[in-house]
Amino acid sequence: MTSAAAPQVDLRLTETDVHATFRHLRNHLEARVLGQPELIEKLLISLLADGHLLVEGAPGLAKTTAIKALAEAIEGDDHRVQFTPDLLPADLTGTDVFKPEDGSFSFQPGPIFHNLLLADEINRAPAKVQSALLEAMAERQVTVGNESYPLPDLFLVMATQNPIEQEGTYPLPEAQLDRFLMYVRVGYPAPGIERDVLRLVRDEAGGIPAPHFRAVTQTDVFRARSRVMDVHLAPALEEYLVQLVVATRDPAPFDAELARWVEWGASPRATIALDRCSRARAWLDGRSYVTPEDVHAVVFEVLRHRVLLTYEARAEGITPDGFIRSLIETVPLP
Repeated sequence: MTSAAAPQVDLRLTETDVHATFRHLRNHLEARVLGQPELIEKLLISLLADGHLLVEGAPGLAKTTAIKALAEAIEGDDHRVQFTPDLLPADLTGTDVFKPEDGSFSFQPGPIFHNLLLADEINRAPAKVQSALLEAMAERQVTVGNESYPLPDLFLVMATQNPIEQEGTYPLPEAQLDRFLMYVRVGYPAPGIERDVLRLVRDEAGGIPAPHFRAVTQTDVFRARSRVMDVHLAPALEEYLVQLVVATRDPAPFDAELARWVEWGASPRATIALDRCSRARAWLDGRSYVTPEDVHAVVFEVLRHRVLLTYEARAEGITPDGFIRSLIETVPLP
């Protein structure tokens, strides 16, 4: 059985109607998840670009709250899986269960068969579990035995990992990280924002209801995705986007020093991701065309997990973000 065909989308709503829906969704999420506008923006971009998100940050930075708030704001179901060293692939994907009354097997779906899946601390699970999740993300289906089962048309994985502890963790290999559309790093909020967080938590604990929000339908999401693909990307800017990715593999034509830093560059998946994310950001900002600022706003999240630096670069304190920043300064704009 192959994955489900793309849903038919009613395109009769105007551009203004569709965009207003997502503007309200963004405002709603920023009111629920304080101090993390970048995380909210990247989460919405992932939703619009039909990709998955890997978020790294210390505990308590609203990573789980953000995905739960998004799940509650969209007509769909969600599930949270806490990844642990003893987790098995079947705990995620589901398994065939034997029925002794008639001697048959029936498939019992696992938590991956939800619209939004929060894979909490993905680096705590062993390689087999990580591979099961990443295969489902790429193929949009789960295979158990001789049968393949399609995942929902709307399927978004937000995986988190804790950068503090390394004991008892299984870091994701670079080749598997490539399956994530974006890799976002989350920092601490400003002191003023943290006071607002205190007030919000007190209000919620006191039973003060949150403002009513009409859930975004899945049809709204598919409409918005079709609008995003219609956003104009000028040929010159498309060439710049391609050159940025190509330069991660061979930066020598732009700067010989940069060539000494990189061992493996980004795959063609990065080019596709950078194109889709740039279009999604432009659409979220209410524009029908992509600007260089849109590309630069998402380039770190798209490339940082797809670039492998040499030992010499790491010894000199060069980070993937530093390497990407040098590329932006070196590769000429159109």
